[in-house]
Amino acid sequence: MTDTPTYTVSHNPAEHRFEVAIEGHLAIAEYRMTSPTVMRLTHTEVPQALEGRGIAGALARFAMAHARQHQLKIDPQCPYMRAYMEKHPETHDLRL
Repeated sequence: MTDTPTYTVSHNPAEHRFEVAIEGHLAIAEYRMTSPTVMRLTHTEVPQALEGRGIAGALARFAMAHARQHQLKIDPQCPYMRAYMEKHPETHDLRL
């Protein structure tokens, strides 16, 4: 039996990040637009209390879907996002 995530990833364009707010904690994946078509993923952070729930992966999938939807290339400066993209061939076409 698989647990269904009980959280939602959202885009906070004012803060330049993707977020999951749960149980009084905030997990984030920050980005910077370095050009109109390039999103640099700079930092991913999941509070220790939320670790092990797949939240970082959900943030990565959401960021990749956002890039596809907006026809952006990704410059993964964040070590987590870089490793995620290396492990997921379906994201290679997004890489700058």
